[in-house]
Amino acid sequence: MATFTQVILFTDTDGRARFREQDVPLDEGTPQARLSALMPGGGLQLRESPVGFRSSFHCTGTPQWVFILRGRMEIGLQDGSSRVFGPGEHFFSADTLPEGATFDAALHGHWSRQVGPDPLVTAFVRGAP
Repeated sequence: MATFTQVILFTDTDGRARFREQDVPLDEGTPQARLSALMPGGGLQLRESPVGFRSSFHCTGTPQWVFILRGRMEIGLQDGSSRVFGPGEHFFSADTLPEGATFDAALHGHWSRQVGPDPLVTAFVRGAP
């Protein structure tokens, strides 16, 4: 069976953001156009970030798919690791603040920044409310 590899940015049990991958089965459709099951969504938002953009540490408010349309985006974690995503790549951002926690910029979340000579253009597809 064909699968789609979903990259997930999530909050681990220690409250820190981490990356993991999981397979999404493509078991619907036809052999020429394999499809996943329909996933509920809560809206689409486009963003352009200029050359030099960098955020501070933050958590994702609402889990959402992030698709890179143009430019490159780096996501940095509290452990010092980072991943760079380019056009056509994605991740599912679900590193929400643990229930009952108060945001601590030395523990929670991730930062993001534009990388390279081109502005960063992204599409955010929110999960269902």
